Amino acid sequence: MALSSERLFDSLGHFGRFQACVYFASVFQAMSCGIHYLASVFMAVTPNFVCGFPGNVSSVLFHNSSASSMEDIWTLWTSTENYIVVQLENGEIWELDQCSRSKREVSLDLAYEYEGNKSVFPCSDGFLYDDTKWKSTVVMQWDLVCNREWLAKLIQPTFMLGVLIGAVIFGDIADRLGRQRVIWFTSAGQFVFGIAVAFTFDYYSFVIVRFLLAMVSSGYLVVAFVYVTEFVGIKARTWASMHVHAFFAMGIMIVALVGFFVRTWWVYQIFLTIATLPFVLCCWMLPETPFWLLSEERYEDAQKVIDTMARWNKVSTSCKVSELCSVQQDDLARTGDNDTSSTKKHTILDLFCNWQIARRTITVWLIWFTGSLGYYVFSLSSVSLGGNEYLNLFLIGAVELPCYIIACLAMDKLGRRNTLIPFLILSALICVLIMFIPQDFNILIILANMAGKFSIGVAFGLIYLYTAELYPTVVRSLAVGSGSMMCRVGSVVAPFCVYLRSVWIFMPLLLVGIMALLSGILTIMLPETLGKPLTNTLEEATEMGRNKKSCSEKTPPAHSGAALEKIEMFGQERVGTDK
Repeated sequence: MALSSERLFDSLGHFGRFQACVYFASVFQAMSCGIHYLASVFMAVTPNFVCGFPGNVSSVLFHNSSASSMEDIWTLWTSTENYIVVQLENGEIWELDQCSRSKREVSLDLAYEYEGNKSVFPCSDGFLYDDTKWKSTVVMQWDLVCNREWLAKLIQPTFMLGVLIGAVIFGDIADRLGRQRVIWFTSAGQFVFGIAVAFTFDYYSFVIVRFLLAMVSSGYLVVAFVYVTEFVGIKARTWASMHVHAFFAMGIMIVALVGFFVRTWWVYQIFLTIATLPFVLCCWMLPETPFWLLSEERYEDAQKVIDTMARWNKVSTSCKVSELCSVQQDDLARTGDNDTSSTKKHTILDLFCNWQIARRTITVWLIWFTGSLGYYVFSLSSVSLGGNEYLNLFLIGAVELPCYIIACLAMDKLGRRNTLIPFLILSALICVLIMFIPQDFNILIILANMAGKFSIGVAFGLIYLYTAELYPTVVRSLAVGSGSMMCRVGSVVAPFCVYLRSVWIFMPLLLVGIMALLSGILTIMLPETLGKPLTNTLEEATEMGRNKKSCSEKTPPAHSGAALEKIEMFGQERVGTDK
């Protein structure tokens, strides 16, 4: 449908007033995806805590400081290895650790140090939490600490698993039922499940509802990317598709702002959800894309949408569906003989058909995985950098906004590979640099993490297009689809990687740095695709890798938007953004 779409946008405009309204209305809801993806950084935080005690307290002792209530002691708490001594109104003296408590057999004098006999008891009276920062979190509400700590650590990975499944399911449904219906359903689903999360009654219902929320959020992000791509012309498509990510980043910034003002987790969740309520109320007004309608042979409906586009864009003569179909038929007749080979059923094994293609596939998969891993490691760990955790997360989201502009400019000026290599290696070097920054240099650490997120964001932003250009027509959709699955695997692994901070504070950065450096080195062996025509067969794709210089010298530069136009001819629509 490349020629017919070119004719449509040449006639009606590539990014007129109609497309602008549809685009900004659609990507506005992408903010809610960023919101829900990162909401757990404050919702599931674990504050300082100790075992509860059986009775009313009369005195509290921490080292040489005494107080009449636990609230006065939390400001002095410096390490999880410390314990608190409390004296109850009945005279009993207890030592409170995080996951156990001890009753002193002799309770004559209230002193911090005690050499006598003690009886150890489990935390059967619950736990006491430091609520000076957060009034309530899911960890505090359901006591997800000590032997239940692993349940808290599963909250984000299970959400990311829902992201993986939702992208696959709703991408396929959108091809069958249409983009507009799925956009409406997933938007309404985000609002319903987002509110429902706040009213879950236990941990398991909380995880299940958030899993469903993850599915619809991921489904919306994938389908919205396809939706705006099918409404935007070739001249604006690269920038428009790339900046869907920017609205996702704005959602992360909203999480930081709401988290700063609202410190009760279920109220916080409600505020995050209603932030995008206006779109839910008006998304049913969005039209179906004319290209999907044409693929379903709904010509009258397609003509109505095209006429509306012409009217909004103030085009006097609307494009006729009959003209688009005739162009498409002529194109199919002209290329029919050449396309017979592409009807062969291809499998993922074709991505390893020879050494050149296999090495390319392994490298591309590694880049997808590393991009997603680095993106979420920098985002999720930002609240643990010291200083103001809300400001940290806000800055980590804000730094994405310029990185996509740089990616768009660099990929068309320097090339895909020549942009990818330096930013991957730069992100690895930044990970190493952070390890040598003293821990009390909070501002420098935060700036270095922002630079790391910027570098990995540039690499992550262009890998979708680069992957599509590296593979021939016959396996292009399969290549990008498999790459996006590796991306989502990275997003599932990322939370576990962040938890390795408890083993060594720099372990997550070390893993990301190693992966980024390895990806950057392997990318050197990939061919540059800027200025090269898309290949059609595996033989042509293999030859592109062998003759890098001669091929680039013989062909004129091709705009990345044109590449995207060709990519869509072969079922690329269901892949979408892979946050």
